Amino acid sequence: MISLKETRLKEVKAVKIGKNMSVNELVSGLGDCAFGAGRLATAVEIYETMLKAETTKFLGISGALVPAGMRNIIAQMIRERYVDVVVTTGANLVHDIIEALGDHHYKIGEVEVGPGADKSVDDVLLREQGMDRIYDMVVPEEAFARLEAFLRGVFEKLDSKSRDKGHTIRELTKAIGENLSDRDSILRSAVDSEVPIFCPAIADSMIGLHAWIYKQTCPLKVDAFDDMKELIEIFCEAPCTGAIILGGGVPKNFIFQTALIAPSREQGQEGFDYAIQITTDTPENGGLSGATLEEAKSWGKIGAKAKAVTVYCDATIALPIIMAAVRARRR
Repeated sequence: MISLKETRLKEVKAVKIGKNMSVNELVSGLGDCAFGAGRLATAVEIYETMLKAETTKFLGISGALVPAGMRNIIAQMIRERYVDVVVTTGANLVHDIIEALGDHHYKIGEVEVGPGADKSVDDVLLREQGMDRIYDMVVPEEAFARLEAFLRGVFEKLDSKSRDKGHTIRELTKAIGENLSDRDSILRSAVDSEVPIFCPAIADSMIGLHAWIYKQTCPLKVDAFDDMKELIEIFCEAPCTGAIILGGGVPKNFIFQTALIAPSREQGQEGFDYAIQITTDTPENGGLSGATLEEAKSWGKIGAKAKAVTVYCDATIALPIIMAAVRARRR
């Protein structure tokens, strides 16, 4: 049995809220707290360390983060090279394009949904009004019509340039970004900053749906597997690697599985050197989004000596706080 003297104990100190306290000062105070507060502070420390070291940083994005309002933060992370590689769901790219084309997402409290709107949402009425709901926000169906027209134009350009040549999904996301002018767009920011965006489950999105429709009459060729070679090469060539996982799902596994077949780097370390996971899921049901980072060590996805932390929190709460604190420290 390990005695208390053999463990590295740290006194829990109650956080104090000062006048005109900055986000970074608050997070620093949380570092002496326990539970989620302490984990949040640890995440900032690990991220800061990643940025100081020569680390290739992978960002995994799942869930409806763009519709929820995280679009500008993610685009800023890309532009300022707080991340070097992005792996995301297709849905987040769809909603990024919608915003870039001039359409918007609306909180239900700001949309007319008929009598009793302040109590419960009438989804049948929303359907009649042409509104698609995601939890407490909606997006007009007209936005998806403009999305379809835009994507078809992108597909036609790709076909006209190289009708017989196939494309990777990463090349497709780059082509989409090149046709957007909105600086706050995630896709456009990635193009401008030369940050690759991978979307392994792109078929599970409106982009995939419209690509399939287009392919019924035109020879658009996209290989769903070729991206893996590029992603694995990025991992293998990096002297040090870190992952920031928002939510989990397909992006989380697509990032971590690169370590399964990648040879050990010069330092002899297998797996990722740093990892931050922000999730609301717990490990009891065996789902990947709730799987602990410690569990990933058994697979060799995360190194045995890696600095890692899981923050159990809604990413729309934790991500802005972490980024605000890290940017303050970087300044």
